[in-house]
Amino acid sequence: MPSSIGTWFNDGWITTRRNLIKVKRVPDILVFTTLQPIMFVLLFTYVYEGVINIPGISYTEFIMAGIFAQTVVFGSTWSGSAMAQDLKDGIIDRFRTLPMSPSAVLVGRTNGDLFINGLSMAVMMLTGLIVGWRINSSFWEGVAGVALLLLFAYSFSWVMAFVGMSVRSPEVVNNVSFLILFPLTFISNAFVPAETLPPVLQTIAQYNPVSALVQSARELFGNVPPGTPVGDAWTQQNPIATTLIGVFVMLVVFVPLCIRKFVSISSR
Repeated sequence: MPSSIGTWFNDGWITTRRNLIKVKRVPDILVFTTLQPIMFVLLFTYVYEGVINIPGISYTEFIMAGIFAQTVVFGSTWSGSAMAQDLKDGIIDRFRTLPMSPSAVLVGRTNGDLFINGLSMAVMMLTGLIVGWRINSSFWEGVAGVALLLLFAYSFSWVMAFVGMSVRSPEVVNNVSFLILFPLTFISNAFVPAETLPPVLQTIAQYNPVSALVQSARELFGNVPPGTPVGDAWTQQNPIATTLIGVFVMLVVFVPLCIRKFVSISSR
């Protein structure tokens, strides 16, 4: 048993290293990873700060948690498009001939996503500090906020990996993810308080998992406007617990589904 566990970790590390080397050899990925977060931070802080007023807090501090959540959620789609591209290029057929655990390929793929999201977070936080954003809580609460964002992104990577193995091309993954994630991030409390939305959209935002993630990050970073009303929904009153439940559900459901799907594809 110990040797089997050791072999699994070794296989997972090898596939993770393969994906990190791929990022190094394709600098476009790193350029996009670093420039997009900077663009979002500058766009929302300088363009909308003078238009949107959040009582008790600057819009810069209010918006940063939303930008963090949006970037890591969209960054997780890389697992889906990369898996679809590997299937299209026949890389999965090559993996099938190797004496390795089927789950190792998926672990390496999602670990690569985690690295990209971690780099994006670092760039966004540095840019946010430059434009005036601050963590007003304790050091460990700030660390917990970053960890929660990356944990949610990692679990969502498994969802997108399953999507990537279920479609025929990476272009389909990009189109599907855009159609789903774009409204999911904007019909939330990421960019404006949920209470300012129309009644129907406000109800959607209250139960939107992105809203729970954003509110969790705001609480852990100490960026919650004083006197902000909390919705009646349990998800809004307990955002951290809601986010952790969502992470648990995604991992429990989609890790086995991804492994089963990968085995099914490899046996064709």
